[in-house]
Amino acid sequence: MSATRVLVLNSGSSSVKYQLLDMRDGDRLAQGLVERIGEPSSRLKHTPLASGDSREWTGAIADHDAALKAVAEELAKDGLGLDSPELAAIGHRVVHGGKTFTEPTVIDDAVLAEIERLIPVAPLHNPANLTGIRTARALRPDLPQVAVFDTAFHTTMPESAARYAIDVETADAHRIRRYGFHGTSHAYVSRATAKLLGKSPEEVNVIVLHLGNGASASAVRGGRCVDTSMGLTPLEGLVMGTRSGDMDPAVIFHLMRVGGMSTDEIDTLLNKKSGLIGLCGDNDMREIRRRVDEGDEQAKLAFDIYIHRLKKYIGAYYAVLGRVDAIAFTAGVGENAAPVREAAVAGLEELGLLLDPERNAVRADGPRLISRENSRVTIAVVPTDEELEIATQTYALVGDN
Repeated sequence: MSATRVLVLNSGSSSVKYQLLDMRDGDRLAQGLVERIGEPSSRLKHTPLASGDSREWTGAIADHDAALKAVAEELAKDGLGLDSPELAAIGHRVVHGGKTFTEPTVIDDAVLAEIERLIPVAPLHNPANLTGIRTARALRPDLPQVAVFDTAFHTTMPESAARYAIDVETADAHRIRRYGFHGTSHAYVSRATAKLLGKSPEEVNVIVLHLGNGASASAVRGGRCVDTSMGLTPLEGLVMGTRSGDMDPAVIFHLMRVGGMSTDEIDTLLNKKSGLIGLCGDNDMREIRRRVDEGDEQAKLAFDIYIHRLKKYIGAYYAVLGRVDAIAFTAGVGENAAPVREAAVAGLEELGLLLDPERNAVRADGPRLISRENSRVTIAVVPTDEELEIATQTYALVGDN
């Protein structure tokens, strides 16, 4: 019997998210989360999907090595252990692949060294990704391990979209360019949108709006990304839960010279104390909308700024693509916040965007159309599935080998 299972690992600085999938049909066999790694109150929640009965416990988990061993023990209790001959590979989410990694890659020592070399452009993410990879390789050194990069889908951007207008030698020396993120989500959703339209990805132009606590937009022409809103880091682009998005870079110099702030303080301000939480004290769109409905002016201004930026990117990517067949909303806010979708396309009727309010108000699990029948551009809600995308790319590379 050939091995058809893929374990997907997403290792953060103090957490490990995981899913085990059977690639014969894409079914999830188990999923879970280990969080607060390194703290006395570490927490593991494990759910075998066959029963749906979660197991949860808290206790000190010292490091990622201990976390993955705990995950392996939980999987083994359900007959899904890492020693199973049905396990084909482990797929790892890696945030930054630079220009080097343009597709999923089997991990060896040289690949690890290159991911480590990219730490200066992803200091918050790549070290944690590396820790997860090294631990998993130690647990199953005989098993193929594959890195799937958040940046890979965006490497098809032309230089005119990827380059910043700064001195070329300086940019090249320090690898400064626009890389983009959320690539596995944009790849999955753009293809799923084409399927919803009954067409192949090569036939359609799609604007994908990945709206969660982190948010990004992409312009996808014929299945290939030609522009995206995030840049060298995930800070550029849309207004997010705690990130500022686009901003005049001179604000940083002003805060240093006039405000007396250090680079670390400004980094914290722009990444953790800005965006919606900086504007109104909340980064949960549900709470913001509740406050708006109650007449809270600060929440209304935050919402309006969020929508204004979002609408600007829709218009910009319409211009970049020239022809738009569909706009797809995805991720937590995009999939669940009907008022955000309504406000984002309001006033864009001349561009062929006609929202159906009744369809937009419906809550459902799968992909669905929310535009009117006579809308020239299809408006859709397409739930993302980054874990399935990582598993699919991993299995395509090493399955049945």
